[in-house]
Amino acid sequence: MQKIAIEILKNTPVPEQAVEIVERKGTGHPDYICDAVMDRISVALSREYKKRFGQVLHHNIDKGLLVAGQVEKTFGGGRVIKPMEFIIGDRATFVAGKERIPVVEIAEKTVRTWLGENLPRLDPKKDVKIRVVLQPGSVELSDIFSRKGKMKGANDTSAAVGYAPMTPTEKAVFETERFINSPAFKIEFPEAGEDVKVMGIRRNKDLDVTVACPLSARLIKSEKDYFRRKKAIKDSLSTFLSKFPFNNITVNFNTLDMKGHGVSGVYLTLLGTSAEDADSGQVGRGNRVNGVISLNRPMGTEAAAGKNPVSHVGKIYTVLAFQMANELYKRIPGIKEVYVWLLSQIGSPINEPKQVYVNIIPGKRIDEKAVRKNVSLILDELLSGIAAFTDELSRGEHPVC
Repeated sequence: MQKIAIEILKNTPVPEQAVEIVERKGTGHPDYICDAVMDRISVALSREYKKRFGQVLHHNIDKGLLVAGQVEKTFGGGRVIKPMEFIIGDRATFVAGKERIPVVEIAEKTVRTWLGENLPRLDPKKDVKIRVVLQPGSVELSDIFSRKGKMKGANDTSAAVGYAPMTPTEKAVFETERFINSPAFKIEFPEAGEDVKVMGIRRNKDLDVTVACPLSARLIKSEKDYFRRKKAIKDSLSTFLSKFPFNNITVNFNTLDMKGHGVSGVYLTLLGTSAEDADSGQVGRGNRVNGVISLNRPMGTEAAAGKNPVSHVGKIYTVLAFQMANELYKRIPGIKEVYVWLLSQIGSPINEPKQVYVNIIPGKRIDEKAVRKNVSLILDELLSGIAAFTDELSRGEHPVC
């Protein structure tokens, strides 16, 4: 394989650095909603295109905005004053040959279905307005899909990076949000909203976690009731986090709260998301494709969610770089950390990156010649299977947030 550079470094692995900062935005966070919904629209359109024409046609559903609404919250209830607005933008194929594809209908249905499945306190028909501003794609980019060849050409010059393995801090932050938004947790604490944000900071071997999670206004009867339930949730989180390998773990929960201020001094929600009245959301501001925002790691600037799964390297390479890093870590002994960068050139086949760059941090003495050979073999194997990989992306089999 050509255009591959491999460096074996003596850098300090992230878990051994003095400070590590990791964030995760959960199911009900406005940024997560935008990423998840827009990618679901891409999957739905890909399915429709393949059903009608046997292939995924040009689209990029990666420009989305969730505009915050307005609600009134009281202990024991509340009301929606102004609904949220979901704006769906960028490009799609509306007509192929003489056949028209119901793009707007598919997009609207997908939004309401996802919201109904993931935000049970919200009425998808009443609490959200949907505005679809998708337009047909440019002639040049659409033409990529009609060109001959087994492999599509990249529709952008773009770079992506992935890494492995996840650190204990990354795992703790990721799993804390998944725990709070799990069915079992909601049974025990039905008042816990879906808009969960977890920020973890590790200082040497101590972990400090700050969690924001609104409690349902309808289920909280008073300020006293709020703080009682808040303590129970915090205690549950402390117990959950105790399984992770840190010397000391500190849990902070809804730290903006202030006793004696009534509804204004507590974090309540009517619909489960802060997009109801406090925070808008946007595609690309949420988690990386491995589920966290890790500030000690290199990060690309592409928003993978919603991009075309068979030609847009901003999605393909972003997910593939993490897959490559994981495969290298699992299959080559003696690696502590591995990073993979992929660079495309617009028009070139997606299985022929302009550059692949691999950084390896070994845990002990390794046979550098053997490592370099194995890296090249594994990357060749993964690039040769990229057609099947893009099919998986088009079916939504690889999470992007």
